[in-house]
Amino acid sequence: MTRAGAADTIWIAIAVALALYLVLPIILVMLFSFNQSALTSLPLTGLTFDWYRKLFAQDYFPPALQNSLIVGLAVCLLSVTTGTLAALALARMPPATATRILYLLALPMMLPALVIGIALLSYFVRFLTLRLGLVSVILGQLVIVQPFVLAIVYARLQSFNWAIVDSARDLGASPIRAFFTITLPVIRPTLVGAALIALSLSLDDFVITFFTIGSGNTLPTMVWGMIRTSLDPTINALATLLILASIACAGIALRLSRYRG
Repeated sequence: MTRAGAADTIWIAIAVALALYLVLPIILVMLFSFNQSALTSLPLTGLTFDWYRKLFAQDYFPPALQNSLIVGLAVCLLSVTTGTLAALALARMPPATATRILYLLALPMMLPALVIGIALLSYFVRFLTLRLGLVSVILGQLVIVQPFVLAIVYARLQSFNWAIVDSARDLGASPIRAFFTITLPVIRPTLVGAALIALSLSLDDFVITFFTIGSGNTLPTMVWGMIRTSLDPTINALATLLILASIACAGIALRLSRYRG
């Protein structure tokens, strides 16, 4: 084997080892959710869906699921609306100016979630005197989700042919009609993809939700509460459902948006 071939083999081995290190914990969580034994250990004693049945039978599961869906759909709708409007404005600006504004709006993506959670808690309680609940969770998640949507939609609009919109305006179309008849049909797949990514981020969020929800639970905070009391395999079942939902949303979104950021 040549020196170049040996180097390639080493790099492939490192990549495979890193991939296994990242993926193996997720695989184990999903695997143990079907284990017949209550002990989280190998070898498996058998396969069963009992832990999923037990999870669905819990009194606190339906309210947590309902809260997660309410928050996720609200964040999805609001982030896509505001992100699209902002992206349309940025796309009409000079690239240098738009880039600076985009960096500024993307700051929440770069800050630790713990810092944002504490800051939002102080802001809602001390300055807005807003009662903590689903509304505060939605507003808090918008801070971290909306920059992702903005970046995705703006990336699509950078290659958009604005001449067809200008032609429609010259022919008498209003700005709103030009948007709904020309711009929206072209960028619709990107918007659907951005919406699914926003939904995935919202369903997975724990830190912001933990600081801003007050009472009640979403699915991630429900997992936290279950871990604090026991290591019941229903936790693995719930985690598996969240993992599958996130993977499905992200996979479909990336395919629709063609985003490679």
